[in-house]
Amino acid sequence: MRITRPLTAVLVGTGLFLAACGSGGASQSNGTPTGGAPAVSAAARTTSSPAADLRTKLDVLLGEHIFLATKATGAALGSRTAEFQAYGALLATNGTDLGAMIGAAYGSDAQNTFNKIWSAHDGFFVDYTTAVAKGDAAAKAAAVANLTDNYIKPFSAFLASATGLPEGTISQLITTHVQQTAAIVDAQAAKDWKTAYAGIRQAYAHMFMIGDALAPAIAQKTGKFTGTLSGKAIDLRVGLDNLLQEHLYLATDATGAALGGRNDEFAAAANALNTNGTDLGSAIGGLFGSDAQNRFNQIWSAHNGFFVDYTKAVASKDNAAKTTAVNNLTQQYTPQFAQFLAAPTGISLSTLTQVITMHVTTTAAVVDAQAGPTYPDAGDKDRMAAMHMSAIGDALAAGIVATNPRLFS
Repeated sequence: MRITRPLTAVLVGTGLFLAACGSGGASQSNGTPTGGAPAVSAAARTTSSPAADLRTKLDVLLGEHIFLATKATGAALGSRTAEFQAYGALLATNGTDLGAMIGAAYGSDAQNTFNKIWSAHDGFFVDYTTAVAKGDAAAKAAAVANLTDNYIKPFSAFLASATGLPEGTISQLITTHVQQTAAIVDAQAAKDWKTAYAGIRQAYAHMFMIGDALAPAIAQKTGKFTGTLSGKAIDLRVGLDNLLQEHLYLATDATGAALGGRNDEFAAAANALNTNGTDLGSAIGGLFGSDAQNRFNQIWSAHNGFFVDYTKAVASKDNAAKTTAVNNLTQQYTPQFAQFLAAPTGISLSTLTQVITMHVTTTAAVVDAQAGPTYPDAGDKDRMAAMHMSAIGDALAAGIVATNPRLFS
């Protein structure tokens, strides 16, 4: 079984949104979605199982790989050495985390083989980036040859043997990853930021397609990951984790560019961030109706603006403006969003307030470190804040499914 839904289609493509609207997915007149529903089978309400956790974690780590890689290549091309080193180190850690998942499924020999191939492919992309920066066509061709012969071919063979998937299918998926990532580097080098950020979103979505192809095959081949890993409830979890992790990394791309005076890059990153927000709003609207979608968009867009205000205040060392931005985030955004989420998730206001406040504080901490700039601290905080977004997605999905079971039958 393969699950190959890109980005918001992880949610939309299941028919969940149409079913929600057609089955009376309702919202109050103030735009707050309502919960409550007749009971349905426990299996239909499952968002967590060993197999579902495998799929979700694999997708999140593969998606994160793209953001860490492109943050590293962008820094390298911009001659921001400390930032490049920080994200290069995080990229390596992400790789060993993926390797640990392979080890849990297949043992230490497979883990070691994975780590060797994966680490080499990261290095080949560094070679490609260096060649692009220097305008060295021969070195660029050599990097492409290494990616083709020493990454795509052995990695496809390794995964085909491990999963039972056709080698040609895996090779096509991996080749697309290589081509998309190389295109992002080319766009970054040309300072074509609109193309670069469109490419980042596309490449990020593709990594979830890879994870969704591998996860069911791993579960079936090993027999170690029991339970279901697909269906409306689990697709909701994967989709929310996908979009929320992307939100955080696009936000810190935007703040980093703003603080570095890279105005064209900031504009492109901010545009991608806004599009990510409307994708999240569409997810809410598909479940709970247009009033809820509009209310979400209002709150979410305002919180993005408050972070822009915070970033500008930090850059200009304007403590009064910084305090105003913090107050807007904590006294306006946090309680409004907690109230909005309480009914459809069944999660208490106090718990929601805590997790939303943590999003605010972890993101602000990234901005503060970027302004220093202090790397690797900023990179470490960036990854921690992104991990928190995945935890939020898991919790919200579980709450939505439990509170609105009729939408997931």
